[in-house]
Amino acid sequence: MKKINFILLIIIAVLLGSCTKNFEDYNTDTKHPTDVPGEALFSNAQKRLADQIASANVNNNIWKLWAQYWTETTYTDEANYNIVNRRIPDRAFSTFYRGVLNNLLEAKSIIENNDAIGDEATKAKANKLAIIELLQVYTYQRLVDIFGNIPYSEALKINETLSPKYDDALTIYKDLISRASAATDKLDESGGSFGSADLYYNGDVSLWKKFGNSLKLKLGLFLADVDAGLSQSTVEAAAAGVILDASENCQLTYLGESPNTNPIYADLVLSGRKDFVPANTIVDMMNGLNDPRLDKYFTKIGDVYKGGVYGLGNSFSDFSHIASSILQPEYPSVLFDDVEMKFYLAEAAARGYNVGDAATLYNDAVATSILDWGGTQDEADTYVANNPYDAANWKNSIGTQAWIALYVRGFAGYTSWRRLDAPTLNISPDAQTPNGVIPTRFTYPIKEQTLNKTNYTEASSAIGGDDLLTKIFWDKF
Repeated sequence: MKKINFILLIIIAVLLGSCTKNFEDYNTDTKHPTDVPGEALFSNAQKRLADQIASANVNNNIWKLWAQYWTETTYTDEANYNIVNRRIPDRAFSTFYRGVLNNLLEAKSIIENNDAIGDEATKAKANKLAIIELLQVYTYQRLVDIFGNIPYSEALKINETLSPKYDDALTIYKDLISRASAATDKLDESGGSFGSADLYYNGDVSLWKKFGNSLKLKLGLFLADVDAGLSQSTVEAAAAGVILDASENCQLTYLGESPNTNPIYADLVLSGRKDFVPANTIVDMMNGLNDPRLDKYFTKIGDVYKGGVYGLGNSFSDFSHIASSILQPEYPSVLFDDVEMKFYLAEAAARGYNVGDAATLYNDAVATSILDWGGTQDEADTYVANNPYDAANWKNSIGTQAWIALYVRGFAGYTSWRRLDAPTLNISPDAQTPNGVIPTRFTYPIKEQTLNKTNYTEASSAIGGDDLLTKIFWDKF
């Protein structure tokens, strides 16, 4: 992906203000503009979304811990499922609604109201609106997968209500599928879009079409145990058009200098903090499988790869560390990649959907991960041969290898584990849940309990209780 210069936003502002000054200009506060271009708001939403996904700051994002990719050293509350002290759900809720969805909504409103003159401008405008819609769908799915029922039909309508109702999660999912399908169909590859204001795809509409189909496939597949018919039809309709090559990955590649570096670099390198080490959960598993990605994921301690005991205090100097390649300022934040999509296709095939052969797709997914991380074809072939697809226990085969491959992408790995119940994760003796059971969702924000109490109470009852162990609707087994 091309590196996007965030100075673009400043350039836009300069261009907009480049006309000759008149008398009224002297009474204008140029440092606090009242009108912001929709394209700038779109870029800001993309940046906020990518930052939230990548972050390793425990105030914002603890999915790398809950996926048991990393564990903590001195402070272990978050690895042991205490999310109340730092009010982590509140921050996630606020970031996705205010930082991402509200910016996208404002961008949509501004772009809709701008006149498009000529065929080229008309196509670009329609493509921009469709792309905004796809990112809204992506963000709402993430919110549902974190919390369950959420504000949706009344969300962000502050002129109508400050206390939005919570909609049923399954109903939201079905609407998201319709929205994603419609937006993807509207994309016109002969037209332009956001250009360099698009921090993910640099305005490439054909890649956004890949994104739309990938989003549809994911939404559809997650319904497999809830609405098998809708799941299959959605997946099969999208399968031919999804991301299947690393060059198509949807990601934000950061710059090499602050403040536009990957949050992992800011959180683990610039901060000088030593809060995390790789968890023994993943290190032990990869050691046992003689996984060729070990040196891409972790450093050695002495002559071995050694993970800290999940959930307990671990001395930073006694264990392996996160590999230096991941700690680079330019390291990308990934929304979708080819490996994730290939594992989804393998799962769909295993469920009997008409998308190809499950074993072939599984082998391709595993091999692609190794190659994408810099491994050789021989390493990939050997590893696949030693870890063959087991049709009789496909959830374990796909779930284990997908979880390993999704390393660093904490929420994606955690969600894969929730859905497929594989691999077996460790139980921390200090876990703040009954019998150390691993949570299956975030509890709702504390603010919602006070500022939106009636709707919060109804939503809590509808999902079976606002508890860490309440399952998301698609988590049936």
